Amino acid sequence: MTHFTLDQIFDLTLTALQGAGANAAQAGGIAAATVRAEQDGIRSHGLMYVPIYGEHVRCGKVRGDAVPQVSMPQPGRIVVDAGNGFAHAAIDAGFDQFVSAAKSQGVAAMTLHQSYNCGVLGHHAERIAEAGLLGLCFTNAPASIAPTGGKTPVIGTNPFAVGVPGNDGFVIDQSASVVAKSEIMLCQREGKAIDPAWAFDADGNPTDDPNAALKGSMAPAGGYKGFGMGLLVELLAACLAEATLGKDASPFSGTAGGPPATGQCFIALNPGSGFAERVSALTTAIVTQDGSRLPGARRKTNRARIQAEGVDVPQALLDRISTI
Repeated sequence: MTHFTLDQIFDLTLTALQGAGANAAQAGGIAAATVRAEQDGIRSHGLMYVPIYGEHVRCGKVRGDAVPQVSMPQPGRIVVDAGNGFAHAAIDAGFDQFVSAAKSQGVAAMTLHQSYNCGVLGHHAERIAEAGLLGLCFTNAPASIAPTGGKTPVIGTNPFAVGVPGNDGFVIDQSASVVAKSEIMLCQREGKAIDPAWAFDADGNPTDDPNAALKGSMAPAGGYKGFGMGLLVELLAACLAEATLGKDASPFSGTAGGPPATGQCFIALNPGSGFAERVSALTTAIVTQDGSRLPGARRKTNRARIQAEGVDVPQALLDRISTI
């Protein structure tokens, strides 16, 4: 293990991705996102993903030289063509215009197409909330969940997130699957069995083998309700955003296929004067119960601790990053 501060993690990621061929904006967005994931204790979206990002820049699944194009076809609608670069740089390119439109119009939507994995979706929802807006975020992904009664994946894990502004604010971040696919990838890399409730093999049977799971399908959270939630996300982040459907997108892992060209949809609403009071009453009813906590509370606890303590990084992971 090697100990890293968060600043060192940023520099490590930035250097690795620029070495792979990403420009400063593309690499910088990913470096900042990697730090936030590690700081929140979300290892599956932190440094573990950097070798995959680098591999995808080198093989052309991500364009490291992409320059996002932002347009505003209507007063409350912002459209970003990510140019098959990283989603983070594209989100950054349209974000200020998106927030400004939401504040002036009361509500605004920003959609991205020709995009890529946007990392921890809750971080984008939190960013909207920090601007004083209620944020709703959706992103589609390569197909990994089969419809109820079927065996062939049609939609991805398709997360959605909600960012609530104010002193009593919080973030909800969850996917249509029982767990994120990256959690199964982490178990595969570490040689660990998975919970058999997480996924099915290619024959539709529950499995504790991460290799079989990655060849089969993810289990939807709540059965058919989870699939319905994922379908809603697909409508917004793929159909509305005019991005590639999950069933046609190349994987977020490996070098097979060209750019995934998936999409995101962000909606921001400017809350009225009574919003904060009602949120406070709602959160109080939750946190005053023994043993209960708000969504995202564990991440906040991790954030404060890891900011002070830093992160221990396995040498094997550092070796993989060094070969990008």
